[in-house]
Amino acid sequence: MLSEVPIRSVRAQAYLVPTDRPEADGTIAWNSTTLVLVEVEGGGRVGLGYTYASACIVGLIRDTLGAVIAGKDALAPQACFEAMRRAVRNLGREGLAATAISAVDTALHDLKARLLELPLVVVLGARRTSIPIYGSGGFTTYSDSELERQLGGWVENDGCACVKMKIGSEPERDPHRVAIAKRAIGKATLFVDANGACGATQAIRLAHVFAEQDVSWFEEPVSSDDLPGLAMVRQHAPDGMDVAAGEYAYTIDYVRTMLAAGAVDVQQADATRCGGVTGFLGIASLCEAFHVDLSGHCAPALHLALACASPRMRHLEWFHDHVRIERMFFDGAPQPRDGRIAPDLTAPGHGLVFKRADAAAYAVSEAA
Repeated sequence: MLSEVPIRSVRAQAYLVPTDRPEADGTIAWNSTTLVLVEVEGGGRVGLGYTYASACIVGLIRDTLGAVIAGKDALAPQACFEAMRRAVRNLGREGLAATAISAVDTALHDLKARLLELPLVVVLGARRTSIPIYGSGGFTTYSDSELERQLGGWVENDGCACVKMKIGSEPERDPHRVAIAKRAIGKATLFVDANGACGATQAIRLAHVFAEQDVSWFEEPVSSDDLPGLAMVRQHAPDGMDVAAGEYAYTIDYVRTMLAAGAVDVQQADATRCGGVTGFLGIASLCEAFHVDLSGHCAPALHLALACASPRMRHLEWFHDHVRIERMFFDGAPQPRDGRIAPDLTAPGHGLVFKRADAAAYAVSEAA
């Protein structure tokens, strides 16, 4: 039986991956995505974690967080989580520091499961064997044909029952774009995501327009910083339309405030931002206490075990950019079947194996 396993090393490396075409949502545009990979070694095994953030957190992970958890027990990731949170108290626990802690925490939980030679979902306590996904992309930079091809592909090829598109860059064009999307996906359900681009009054008006087009999910209609505005949209949204938000939650305290404000029908959380496995499971328990469903934001390969172990879990976001990168960088990335993904119960940890040689071309140099 394993007893204490000291953590031997913590490594971090950033990778910059260009998008396959220009992308934008309601509030920003981008042409690349940065993945920061963390490897934690102990007991002759290596645990993997990652976050989608900035290369600037590599030093924080190596020098500050790595020093804090060096020599601690790899079988006690929650104790390491608390130590890391204390270490960044004066830096601020949200934002970049939270993304750094998230990547390390995920690597620690993966390492523990690999040391126990068990799948991570078994170590966490499985509640289900698979989880529904919804296709997500539909960027506002896409032409009508690109939008139609991408959203329709998720329904036809992956069996998704729901897909999501971005709105808000040109609100006057959005009803037309929604009509194009609906034509492409047939009887599947359409979600829209404004990424906080609207004011509350504008969002309520759009919600009623979208409801006539059978849209049933309005994500971040106003800024997530405006909890009264979210609550107002939720109060006046048409029957059958869920208001969702929470992707920018870095702490469980923020989620508690959002839930207490009655701001969402479905809470979202992102394990690459909210504290990794430890933070995500804490938010899941909070959602259970508030009787509100939870949805995982992006990074589907990383969220899979957590989603199958969390209460009130509705679905995971099958986000175009992250699905593409996870397939480029990891063997063992999940493959959809009938609109669902399932953990590999024959592999220890989260089942991902880093393809170092394939990723090398995208590594960010120390001088960058």
